[in-house]
Formats: sequence, C-alpha cells, structure tokens
Amino acid sequence: MKYKITGDNLQIVTIELDEGEKVYAEAGSMVYMSPNIKMEAKARGGLLKAIGRKFAGETFFLTEFTPTGGKGFVGFAGNAPGTIMPLEIDSGKEFIVQKDAFLCAEDGVDLSIAFQKRLGAIFFGGEGFILERLSGRGMAFIHACGDFIEMDLKDGESIKVDTGSVVGWEASVDYDIQRVKGIKTIFFGGEGLFLTTLRGPGKIILQSMTLHNLAMALSPFLPQQTSGRSGILGTFLDETLGR
Repeated sequence: MKYKITGDNLQIVTIELDEGEKVYAEAGSMVYMSPNIKMEAKARGGLLKAIGRKFAGETFFLTEFTPTGGKGFVGFAGNAPGTIMPLEIDSGKEFIVQKDAFLCAEDGVDLSIAFQKRLGAIFFGGEGFILERLSGRGMAFIHACGDFIEMDLKDGESIKVDTGSVVGWEASVDYDIQRVKGIKTIFFGGEGLFLTTLRGPGKIILQSMTLHNLAMALSPFLPQQTSGRSGILGTFLDETLGR
C-alpha cells in the first residue's frame, strides 16, 4: 500500500492498493476512486462493535475498498477543514483518539471503542465518555480541525492542554482533567474551568483549532433564520407578509 496526502488545510489522502489489499473507511469519506475499486459496506467486527462505533460518533457500517484486476486507488477526506495524519499501528501498541477522528485504515487495523477511566475526564474532558481505540497492525489515518502538533512525552513528563484540543495519544499516556486554580482566572481567564493533563511516556497529538471553536468563530457571520418556515414556500410567505 502506498499513500499521498495533498493539500494544506483541506487535505485529502490518496491510497494506492495492489490487488488483494484492502482499506476501510467511515461512510461518506470517499472522494474519488479508480474504476476497478470494489466498494462494500460492512458492519466490521459484528453487531456489538458496530453499535459501539455508533456511540463513538462513527457510522454503524464501515465501507471496504479493494481493487480487482490489478492496482487501484481511492481518495478520502474529512468532513471539516483540517489536516490528515498517518498513524502506523504495531502489534501491542494501541492508540486512543477522540471520537470522529478516524478516517480510514488498512484491513489489519482494528477500530473499537474505549472508555474514559476517570470521573473528571468523563464529565469535563470535552471528548465525552467514549473514545476510539486503534489496535492491530497496519496504517491508519486520522483527521482533525486545524493543524496537528506532535509531542513525545518522556516518562513522568506532563503537559496541560486546552480542553478539547487533544486529538489522540498512545495507550501508555495517562489522561486526566484538572480544575483551573483561582477564582479570577476561572471567571476572567477565558480558558474554561478545566484543563487536560497528559503524562508520559508516549506520543500525543494536539490540534490547533477545535471544530467547536471554528463554529463559534463563524456563527456571527451566518444568516439568521427569521421564521419557522423553510423552502421556497416559506420564503414566499415571509416576503408576502412583510417579514
């Protein structure tokens, strides 16, 4: 399998497959493919894993892509402005990522759900109760809003991160939520009540922009709906009534 990531902040990954190779992706992420690619939706891992993926924010069915009669290619992109990162998953080395981060992976990579272990992370972590676990062996691709920042934390080394800006981390990294200290900082600091604390050893991936912050930044510039009506008829009635 070969791949190429193109673009800046609206990236797409093109994967070249030999006959017999297979990749799978979240439903709706395929942008283009060669004519000899066979596409099939499957509930990979059975019913329970499919239900778990649905709770994690992914689709119940995942789509598998495999070429027939020689080499083929298929391109995937995320559903929001951002970047794509390849992750090489090795046996015995799992990676935990935020929900909706998974884009596509080789057939040997297993996608399952992971649960927050600590109460503070569950209620205040910004990532929800359910995360995604990547295990097995092969190449996986994740996507997130903004640009990626990679760090390798040494044993005992820690970093505090704005809540929601954590994309993923190796399973060896400890993840917790801590409250911001100081009443003045809490109310006037503009950073919220809680920060995420990551403690090594292991690799962590952060994002420069969250989808929530992007939506908040754009909301003042979006048209406001003035009535409960929609469509051409609703617009006609609004104009007729002088609304």
